[in-house]
Amino acid sequence: MTVDKVPGQFTLVLHSHLPWLANHSRWPVGEEWLYQSWAHCYQPVFAALRRLADDGFSDVLSLGVTPVLAAQLDDPHCASSMYEWLADWQLRAMEAAIAPEPDRRRMGHREFRSAAAALHDFETQWRHGGSPQIRPLVSSGIIELLGGPLAHPFQPLLDSRLRQFSLSEGLADAELRWGTRPTGIWAPECAYTPGMEQEYRAAGVGHFMVDGPTLHGDTALGRPVGDSGVVAFGRDLTVSYRVWSPKSGYPGHAAYRDFHTYDHQTGFKPVRVTGKNVPGEAKKPYDPSLVDPVIDKHVDDFIDCIRARLISESERIGRPAHVVAAFDTELYGHWWHEGPIWLERLMRRLPEAGVTVGSLATARRNGYVGEPVELDDSSWGSGKDWRVWEGPQVQHLVQLNSEVTDTALDSLDKRRGHAPGVPARDGIADQILRETLMTVQSDWPFMISKDTAAGYAQDRAYKHAHATREICAAADAGKEGRARQLADGWRHADNLFGALDARRLPAREGGF
Repeated sequence: MTVDKVPGQFTLVLHSHLPWLANHSRWPVGEEWLYQSWAHCYQPVFAALRRLADDGFSDVLSLGVTPVLAAQLDDPHCASSMYEWLADWQLRAMEAAIAPEPDRRRMGHREFRSAAAALHDFETQWRHGGSPQIRPLVSSGIIELLGGPLAHPFQPLLDSRLRQFSLSEGLADAELRWGTRPTGIWAPECAYTPGMEQEYRAAGVGHFMVDGPTLHGDTALGRPVGDSGVVAFGRDLTVSYRVWSPKSGYPGHAAYRDFHTYDHQTGFKPVRVTGKNVPGEAKKPYDPSLVDPVIDKHVDDFIDCIRARLISESERIGRPAHVVAAFDTELYGHWWHEGPIWLERLMRRLPEAGVTVGSLATARRNGYVGEPVELDDSSWGSGKDWRVWEGPQVQHLVQLNSEVTDTALDSLDKRRGHAPGVPARDGIADQILRETLMTVQSDWPFMISKDTAAGYAQDRAYKHAHATREICAAADAGKEGRARQLADGWRHADNLFGALDARRLPAREGGF
């Protein structure tokens, strides 16, 4: 059946991010979060992208991978521990498969097959880390790769020098890992404050993501910000919320696997959603045979939504429109078990349904850009403002971040002032910056504001703050040996961002 082609372009944007979790606890919050996401999201999503590339698809989406997640996917400790985690998954499944209860036995057999497939995929694709997976996706043209600043800070609340440094180092980290320097970014939390577009331009960034309300809901075209030439693309909430609405999003369908209910003997998730108000103990066993037609129904519904939106937005603006749906990558597989299957079917069927698909870079290149606009302070968090990251419940972290940043920059300026010309690489200065960036990660206030492992988040923020302060105190007191010992110790504890170079921190007067 021939389907009429609709005007404009659709772009799917995925944002892949977890805070640094390695060697910071295991369960219930810590490395387990990384390994669950790796097994249930990154492995199947990347496998789907490889299959699409093998079948001749190209330019199907824009994929953001934050430097802090990339560092974990490449980290030898994480790779080794992930392999052990997958083997443990299979062992737990074997135990469940011989349980006396029929439902648990069926679950065990299902989980054993899934674990075996994940182990095979990990052994053949992931044993040398994430970068060997990402590079072919870029070179094949199946994705546009989006970068971002180191350690995922909430940029508007960050000192401008540290903000510029974090961004430039994040883009350099991407180039080192993947052989390409991204020209587009997913700004952490889609957060923006006026002036950041000039920093983006200086760093070589040509486009970035904001949430729909930042553009006052008019997301039908990318918009250059001021006179910078840097284009802001806005998430279309009408389309995006079709998938991830708390009230009516697809993952809440009764047949899909329930994320929140655990079998505490095995750690598996044994039941389906069943109903919105059904308590965990009353939910029905998960039955994979029920989900296939539901996935197809939700793919068709989403395609209908995209087609209708492209048509209506194109009519409204009098030219072909651009529609952007954007999500956390972890939705697909980690939160929504069936998500990777839905995603692959969607990308295969969109062209058949007359929808032109392309990345943000393609949309910009093909002229889906309107008139310049001035933007206000914004984010994609609650209220579309900054309350999650600077509200009353996290004022202590706002104060902590400010104090730690001032302490770090003052100490670094002193070290720079004592070294004539261009100094040699300074491991103490490098570690001060690493710990500062780890302190100001946006994840910590988010987890506190949303009361998701708030204690863990607070402990992490204060731990990295303590590390920054004690290294700075020793350095400022002229105790070079002690400062180096502390820097080496903390460096060993969190082995990330080895290429970070404090010499590239902008001088106090500003600029790169």
